[in-house]
Amino acid sequence: MDDAGMDIRRAARERAFSMPIEEIEVADDELFRTDTHWPYFERLRRDDPVHHSVHPEHGPYWSITKYNDIVAVDSNHQDFSSEPSITIEDPEEDFNTPMFIAMDPPKHDAQRKAVSPAVSPANIHNMEPLIRERAGIILDSLPIGESFDWVDKVSIELTTITLATLFDFPFEDRRKLTRWSDVITMPEGAPGLGTREERQAEMMECLGYFMNLWNERVNAPPKGDLISMMAHAPSTRNMEPMEYLGNLILLIVGGNDTTRNTISGSILALNQFPEQYAKLKANLGLIPSMVSETVRWQTPLSHMRRTATRDVEFGGKQIKAGDKVVMWYISGNRDDEVIENPNAYIIDRERPRQHVSFGFGIHRCVGNRLAELQLRVIWEEIMKRFPNIELMEEPVRVGSSFIKGYERMITRIPART
Repeated sequence: MDDAGMDIRRAARERAFSMPIEEIEVADDELFRTDTHWPYFERLRRDDPVHHSVHPEHGPYWSITKYNDIVAVDSNHQDFSSEPSITIEDPEEDFNTPMFIAMDPPKHDAQRKAVSPAVSPANIHNMEPLIRERAGIILDSLPIGESFDWVDKVSIELTTITLATLFDFPFEDRRKLTRWSDVITMPEGAPGLGTREERQAEMMECLGYFMNLWNERVNAPPKGDLISMMAHAPSTRNMEPMEYLGNLILLIVGGNDTTRNTISGSILALNQFPEQYAKLKANLGLIPSMVSETVRWQTPLSHMRRTATRDVEFGGKQIKAGDKVVMWYISGNRDDEVIENPNAYIIDRERPRQHVSFGFGIHRCVGNRLAELQLRVIWEEIMKRFPNIELMEEPVRVGSSFIKGYERMITRIPART
């Protein structure tokens, strides 16, 4: 990190611990773009772990910032509903896309069950050789001794290939999935993503493309891809088009953004903590543990939102029916009352799977094992090939308080001497 970056972070820390607590508003995209959100969450965990604030666009909400409180909210869908949205933003009235992660039982359970076989242990086991083969092809195509963008060349490519496989999506069009994922998740005004109307038009293009796939699969015998599963399952085969689009959005983002940003995050983490890189090189048996630690340290989805179904006292605060309640996974994963030395990246932690990145309760990430598989395989294949991957400059981060990720990460694989 250069001196300018250090100065920015130092100033953020001074401000976070000097400003009145009621003025702290953490759902600020700029804090995440500049990687300066950390001290604000630290302050909230210490002084106001159930914190009320007002977002300038999305209105009032509660921030839940401590690990055990997040688990309590995430596990209680009776008092804290996933409807109507899992983000701080409310659904657009003229472009509402229902999805099963933003539903409560019984509809949530039935629709989740329809797609769960795609990421069953048996299916993931069967996918591993294909993921490994493709990971090898990607890594063997990388330039040696030259700078390149790891996000584009590796993280996006591997996860998009895997997602195309899950959908049985035309391989030559797989980068459409990347584009649609970016259109869905990037905040309003992000460069290269157009106006609100243009983005909605792109999502309708996505729906049209997938409707053609649906029509092919619904008239054919059931297969093991996600589209066929939804087309033939009783709980999903009669979905309205916008609900189909909503579930596609969920599966695209869940299968693409989160894993790709954790793959990129592993490069950043190992370069920031070179002693851990040395530890990995000395013991490749640590890769599974390293994967879990990366998922915690990166936390690719910063938050999930719930909506209170009734008046409830929580953490000494009075939450009213209808209030937005935002669980900051990114903060819970740095709670030093639960996780020892949480800001450090330690690949041989005693309990590396102790984190909230995948959520808890009925909404726990349905594809978490597939995400871990991709991370494990890519690092097993990396370590067969490259003694070192160097980070050449500070990465360009996504300006989003929801997706914690990277737009660009310039790396170099040194030539072997």
